[in-house]
Amino acid sequence: MEKRVYNFSPGPAALPLPALEEAQRDLLAMPGAGVSVMEMSHRSKQFTAIIETAEANLRKLLAIPENYHVLFLQGGAQMQFGMVPMNLLRNSGKSADYIVTGTWGKKALAAAKTQGDARAAFDASDTNFNRIPEASELELDPNAAYVHITSNETIQGVQFPTEPDVGDAPLVCDSSSDILGWPVDVSKYGILYACAQKNVGPSGVTVVIIREDLAAESPADLPPMLRYQDLAAGKSLMNTPPTFAIYMVKLVTDWLLREFGDLEKMAEVNRKKSGMLYDVIDGSGGFYLPHAQANCRSIMNVPFRLANADLDAPFLEEAGGVGLAALKGHRSVGGCRASIYNAMPVEGVEALRDFMLDFAKKNA
Repeated sequence: MEKRVYNFSPGPAALPLPALEEAQRDLLAMPGAGVSVMEMSHRSKQFTAIIETAEANLRKLLAIPENYHVLFLQGGAQMQFGMVPMNLLRNSGKSADYIVTGTWGKKALAAAKTQGDARAAFDASDTNFNRIPEASELELDPNAAYVHITSNETIQGVQFPTEPDVGDAPLVCDSSSDILGWPVDVSKYGILYACAQKNVGPSGVTVVIIREDLAAESPADLPPMLRYQDLAAGKSLMNTPPTFAIYMVKLVTDWLLREFGDLEKMAEVNRKKSGMLYDVIDGSGGFYLPHAQANCRSIMNVPFRLANADLDAPFLEEAGGVGLAALKGHRSVGGCRASIYNAMPVEGVEALRDFMLDFAKKNA
């Protein structure tokens, strides 16, 4: 059997080993079904139990209020970049505000502009997205249809430590790369959405948590598969959903509940993991350079550069040689990036920390 490496990929990302092992064990035939989950009808009682448990697990972990729908959709976060303004902006007669703190927020704003009047209430592009705004920098429209944020920018490693005050406008959040990484007060949001392949499961399914009154505002002239109201009424089963991906969401959330019980305990582990790497970066005497400013550093994605860019290639090659995989940074930031989502064990981060210390000592 091929030896597993420590996978620091930003997505599709590492999955919890117990979840993978359970899926492997039951791949050919689910207990009580006699067929693989990939073969069973999405309307069977076996799959109904799977999707209902996945939703119940998410509701428990995130303490989702009863007046919110939980949807399992397709198309990733980028589909939501379009669906949110289609449903909340297009026929509203209002504009939408976007707080742009990274690449994905920028893409979300561009998609919204195809559907209506959308504007940047803040844009950190002048510093290559290394910070979040001060409250005084937000130029918000008090009558906005909604305000959109990206809670954690995967590429730049910038994370909101708490929700910005956006007044009475619904807060809409792309939470793709930090959902389930720490507790969130869902009641502060109109919509939370996240592609699964970073912290929730494999690629192919997107979780959308939407307040019932906002779903009810969906324009009647949208196709049913793009209307939140119809998708909620159909309980995510209007078409054949990504059954295996939803099954994996169930297994991943089962693991979270079993191993940690709640997200505060998961957050403690995530802060410990990210703290190890930031301590190395900050204590390296300038050998390693962080991207994000200290007050908004992500606990999920740690981008950093080597001061001597000529050492980037040797760093990545040597890291790969000792089982530390997928550390190359995004081209817009350069250098390296360690994505340390929930499924990355502490031991993997310890191995990266020790490698970074050793590499700096040998190459200083």
